[in-house]
Amino acid sequence: MRLATKLSVLALSTAGALAHLHEQERLGIELDELVKLKTEGGLLANVVGEDAKRPSRWLEKYGPQYDQPFSGPLSFSHLPYHTCLEQEALDYDIAIIGMPFDTGVTYRNGARFGPYAIRSGSRRQRASREGYSMAWGLNPYESGLKIIDCGDVPVSPFDNALAVDQLEVAYNTLVGRKTTHLTGAQPLGKDGAEHPRIVSLGGDHTIVLPILRSLYRTYGPISVIHFDAHLDTWPAYAGTTSPQSRVTHGTFFYLAQEEGLMSNTSIHAGIRCKMNGIEDLENDASVGFKLVSADDIDDLGIPEVIKRIRERVGDSPVYLSLDIDVIDPGLAPATGTPEAGGWTTREVKRIIRGLAGLNFVGADVVEVSPAYDHAEITGIAAADIVHDFLSMMMAPVVPEGGYPYASERQISDEL
Repeated sequence: MRLATKLSVLALSTAGALAHLHEQERLGIELDELVKLKTEGGLLANVVGEDAKRPSRWLEKYGPQYDQPFSGPLSFSHLPYHTCLEQEALDYDIAIIGMPFDTGVTYRNGARFGPYAIRSGSRRQRASREGYSMAWGLNPYESGLKIIDCGDVPVSPFDNALAVDQLEVAYNTLVGRKTTHLTGAQPLGKDGAEHPRIVSLGGDHTIVLPILRSLYRTYGPISVIHFDAHLDTWPAYAGTTSPQSRVTHGTFFYLAQEEGLMSNTSIHAGIRCKMNGIEDLENDASVGFKLVSADDIDDLGIPEVIKRIRERVGDSPVYLSLDIDVIDPGLAPATGTPEAGGWTTREVKRIIRGLAGLNFVGADVVEVSPAYDHAEITGIAAADIVHDFLSMMMAPVVPEGGYPYASERQISDEL
């Protein structure tokens, strides 16, 4: 049986080898015929050449297409995505950068996923379409400035000291790049130059300390407009057990003042948190802040709130930091330290619109923790506010009486 089996295998192998040789001979004959056709009539060359000239079947039938709001790679408003920290020759006028750091929180974490949630919330704000704002009267993506998404800073989730340093070095790198179209009309830098503006997506509010350190290097002391439910000026020595434990999302402004990073002309907007006592307000004033409370919007009205903010910061370089918890948690629940009784999204957006024309050098939205969200409403609100930031940085000074709305403009009925 064994001999018979071996003979069968040998026969099959021999047959297979012969079949393989016959196939090679057949292919060789066909190849010779194709070469003959090519040399005699140029048929093969013509076929290949014509096929190469034709567009792909997709382009031939449909042509180039826009990404749908729900499709395509995820970047803010479908902007061009770059790994800016690694592309040293890259220039831009405004860069959006994610800072997925959340190990400085004192209550609920999860803001490391904030950059993703904000980008996801921006999917319907396509830069090439649907970027025009009726309220602003402009499309920031068609302003002539180069706006790009720089991805996220790779931060350590294990070592806060390392992570804070990574954020500072990253911001230094981005703000130090050349601009593309900015003309130098606002040479606010200590070097007499105009630098790119960076919009940061947090991350918890601790990220503002390395940002202010970087901005100080570029501009000197900065005035801060701070939208938040909380003061974030706690004394850094309260309850700390190590140098790094001093750095939290509630102490960073205290540390920034201690390091001389801020001017004495900063202001809070939307404050409504519970405090330890009047000493918290006294300490806050010593850090260099004035305060607009959440209730002031009812007692003073939006125009007066805007006026107080503008008068406070004046013509100095201004950084705007917005904690999403300034908005009432009924409208923006996805945050780490929610406080009842906040402003509406519409009120916040209206105040931001009144700040156009100030010398903004950067801005952020922080403390978006999508695990606590419902139907993406917080991410969508944060993304819409970032759109306002971009418009705010490009719009001229607010005209007397504010920007006209569509109902007040002369709009042609012809479409």
